[in-house]
Amino acid sequence: MPFTDDEDVPRSFNGSLDKYIHSPNGTPNASPVKSLKRKLDGKEDEEKDEKKTPARVSPRKTRSSKSLTQSTLISSPSRQGTRSAPPQTGRDSNSDGTESGTGANASSASTPSNGPVSRLRDSTPENLVLLLIGVNPGIMTGQTGHAYAHPSNLYWRLLHSSGITSFRHPPSDTYRMPELYSIGNTNIVVRPTRDASQLSKAEMNAGVPVLEEKIGRCRPEAVCLVGKGIWEAVWRVKHGRNIKKEEFKYGWQDESENMGRVRPVLGGNSEDSWLGARVFVATTTSGLAASMSLPEKQAIWNELGTWVKERREARGFVLPTMSQALGSLDN
Repeated sequence: MPFTDDEDVPRSFNGSLDKYIHSPNGTPNASPVKSLKRKLDGKEDEEKDEKKTPARVSPRKTRSSKSLTQSTLISSPSRQGTRSAPPQTGRDSNSDGTESGTGANASSASTPSNGPVSRLRDSTPENLVLLLIGVNPGIMTGQTGHAYAHPSNLYWRLLHSSGITSFRHPPSDTYRMPELYSIGNTNIVVRPTRDASQLSKAEMNAGVPVLEEKIGRCRPEAVCLVGKGIWEAVWRVKHGRNIKKEEFKYGWQDESENMGRVRPVLGGNSEDSWLGARVFVATTTSGLAASMSLPEKQAIWNELGTWVKERREARGFVLPTMSQALGSLDN
């Protein structure tokens, strides 16, 4: 039951509850223990409990047995987590915008080191107009196998509003995007996490050469990095240092930064070489990211959408009719 102002117990223990239970030499202070246990347990201590010596019980075990009752009655949820819990504000998020939950209870159930298996597959056929690259699958995306599956994510909304897709498709249409719009999807890291902050720089860096090889194999006209953090990782690997603030920009990057470049092999066929895909850096679509407003994000995505529409038209690519698209939208 909650403590009231007229009860003769401290209103806040401030993490010092142990001093009311143990003296420095480990001998119980009978009077505070009895008073506190009456308040917590609603019953009197028996005489034999006062005579027990805690020398036979480790202090750690004694505190643990008390904390179960104490935490239930007087501890706030934020005090029950681990010290390594990531902050719950101002953090990046993964591709589908899955939240880690609130408080430390969510972080205590973090992804194991080996991680869950993701059902998401790459959509990377050859010669796409655009390949979209996310950070990594969120938990919901990993479970469903559908890209950007979390309802708070703006990915599917921005694809539609920018003109990259003719309709607002659901995540379940992930694998129809190459056929319907000549766009594909992949990620720089395969491992699903609740939050992108659970990915280290080393893990992001390790994904860059894999990504370069993947792009060189499917050879899209351009790649869109969905989030600033992906470009920062690519830059670190390419240039051997962090990108400077004044060097970063959203939108199209210089042609010298093309990704997936295939260099001619000595004595090989020169036609096998490739100048690489143009790089467009877009904003994250995560619903957790609040550093930019929706109109600001929309303006950047609109620039990409204009280019995609022009390139499809130049190719003579025929967009799906309503009935063709509705075949998946109705599912």
